[in-house]
Amino acid sequence: MPRMSVQSRVSRNIQRIRREKDLSQEEVAHRTDIHQTYLSGVETGKRNPSILVVERIAKALGVDVSEIFKPN
Repeated sequence: MPRMSVQSRVSRNIQRIRREKDLSQEEVAHRTDIHQTYLSGVETGKRNPSILVVERIAKALGVDVSEIFKPN
């Protein structure tokens, strides 16, 4: 089985954690100070966020940034 790209892993983990915490994209985007459409693009793999943005998203989700990069 091929390894998942880091971008795919980040996208899926952000979406999974957000859903587990029952947060909307709008709420996380507001907490992160990014636009909801940008967060949607991150979650679908259409946007490639900087490490600083990933760190802000992790903080908004209440998790350590390492959780965002963990394999499934």
